[in-house]
Amino acid sequence: MVFLWVFLAVQLLFLVWIITGAASSSGTPAECSGLTGDDLQLCKDANDVGTAIGVGLIVVLWVAADFILAMTYLIYRLARRER
Repeated sequence: MVFLWVFLAVQLLFLVWIITGAASSSGTPAECSGLTGDDLQLCKDANDVGTAIGVGLIVVLWVAADFILAMTYLIYRLARRER
């Protein structure tokens, strides 16, 4: 039962991390101030690409953490079973 709560806490942490990471790119970045036209659009697009890469890395870490948790739980269950 403890594992379930730990697992859910990890899921919640990753969900909050993804939401805050994706929300951080809303609006015009400070680095783009003073730019106009195509330069401004290029700066915004580059910011969006960076955000997408960051969120993608968080998803990869999330999957890796879930895999490690699953393997740990499986090993624990196999070690505790009756013979």
